[in-house]
Amino acid sequence: MASKKPKLKVISLGGLHEIGKNMTVIEYNQDIIIIDCGLAFPEDDMLGIDMVIPDITYLQKNADKVRGIVLTHGHEDHIGALPYILKELNVPVFGTLLTIGLLDNKLKEHGILDTSIRHVVVPGETIKLGQLKVEFIHTNHSIADAVALAIHTPLGVIIHTGDFKIDYTPIGGEVADLQRFAQLGKEGVLLLLSDSTNASRKGFTMSEKSVGLVFDRIFEETPDNRIMIATFSSNIHRIQQIVDSAVKYNRKVAIIGRSMLNAVKTSIELEYLDIPENTIIDISEIRNYSDNELAIITTGTQGEPMSALSRIASSEHKQVAVKPDDKIIISASSIPGNEKMISKVINELLKRGADVVYEGIADVHVSGHACQEELKLMLALTKPKYFMPVHGEFMHLSSHKELAISMGIPKENIFLMRIGDVLEISKNDAKINGTVPSGQVLIDGLGVGDVGNIVLRDRRHLSEDGLMVVVVTMEKESGDILAGPDIISRGFVYVRESEDLMEGAKKAVTNALYDCDYRSSTGWSYIKNVIKDALKDYVWQETKRSPMILPIIMEV
Repeated sequence: MASKKPKLKVISLGGLHEIGKNMTVIEYNQDIIIIDCGLAFPEDDMLGIDMVIPDITYLQKNADKVRGIVLTHGHEDHIGALPYILKELNVPVFGTLLTIGLLDNKLKEHGILDTSIRHVVVPGETIKLGQLKVEFIHTNHSIADAVALAIHTPLGVIIHTGDFKIDYTPIGGEVADLQRFAQLGKEGVLLLLSDSTNASRKGFTMSEKSVGLVFDRIFEETPDNRIMIATFSSNIHRIQQIVDSAVKYNRKVAIIGRSMLNAVKTSIELEYLDIPENTIIDISEIRNYSDNELAIITTGTQGEPMSALSRIASSEHKQVAVKPDDKIIISASSIPGNEKMISKVINELLKRGADVVYEGIADVHVSGHACQEELKLMLALTKPKYFMPVHGEFMHLSSHKELAISMGIPKENIFLMRIGDVLEISKNDAKINGTVPSGQVLIDGLGVGDVGNIVLRDRRHLSEDGLMVVVVTMEKESGDILAGPDIISRGFVYVRESEDLMEGAKKAVTNALYDCDYRSSTGWSYIKNVIKDALKDYVWQETKRSPMILPIIMEV
């Protein structure tokens, strides 16, 4: 009997129906490669959670097949989970010079730099991982050194665009290698996975250079006041343009925010930033300069509570205080879900007399992601047999699907997937066939995955309704009440103003316990439930609230 031909599997473990934690698995026979390994920022209802990373249960089960991790670029949503994942799955990591440079900072912080295997690749290079070959293709994005990937498999070529835009006048680099995409398209592309972030936006994304012109104009129009610019720390091209404008108008540049300092230091060392000597000063030196000699670059474009800009806005920063007439530019767009936090920061800055410039007032930001016309160009160049939109919420993936249909790709050859879905491709067809474990692993402080849905549910309950603790001391043998019940309340009502309510609560618990004692039932879990039910009913009747109730029974 003929042996079954190996199938090609494509599995997304993150980045579909969500923004962030991008991670894609390509599997053929006994070989697995992982594309990107990102984190996502917590949603509002994830109380106390610092970040979210992909669930890699499937990869841990198949660890002996994993040949390596290939990275498209150095943004957090593509490399941020690596320090956690590499502790579980220590495999070689391949990326361009800046991507590996930014990753090294993270691995050093986590104390695993020396035990991790990292390889620097250059665009145009091809590496062999088992039966799969990965070719790195130069693209443009809002960070230098971004690449797309062409994965050469025995069944055909898979192209993964990574995050990209088509910028004909990029800062300090070349235009994306469109010829290579066209060449691969001519030879035949089996499957295209393409960035969907801006798939619902018409037209083209503006060139990064256009922001530099706006910065120049703002610097020219602000000769006397201090200028402060917030941007993403990884947007090296943006930082270069800010520095260029500052140098042109004879200003020194101070940098605040740990991630910004790390990114600038790494980029200068690797020669991705060209900054004249004596341009950058330490933040502690700003008092030695007048306002018209200063430009400050900071983190905090998303209103993150602990970021430099948020602390400046709330007058909590040790070295920088907002002065009336400071010109403050927020050079970024809001990540979905962060709009409220950003508005709060802008309002605080305005209250302190600053002149705030943000997207919508001036073109101080351009996206790093392709809009519809560029996405169509990618489809036209690569001419894929099958198409899978990636990176985005359902509306983005859906818009990208419609674009592909308008470009003539048959509907049945387009796959709108969820994380965990397995796309199986054989010589003749492709179909979604089953799922693998997938989801979110929550990081809270040093805890990885020890906070799950039940703990989050309890945190939400506590935050919304408060807590009541009931302490009772009982005689072990007879079940007689020796002391209590004492009731402690936190986040429920202010006890001093609610004495009647608390007395009534004690009575309700005492009566329930006497009834319980009367039946001579001394199973502690049974008694705890009796206390919970009695108190819950009483509190709901009196207040229409449901605090968390925690009975504690002391045995004597």
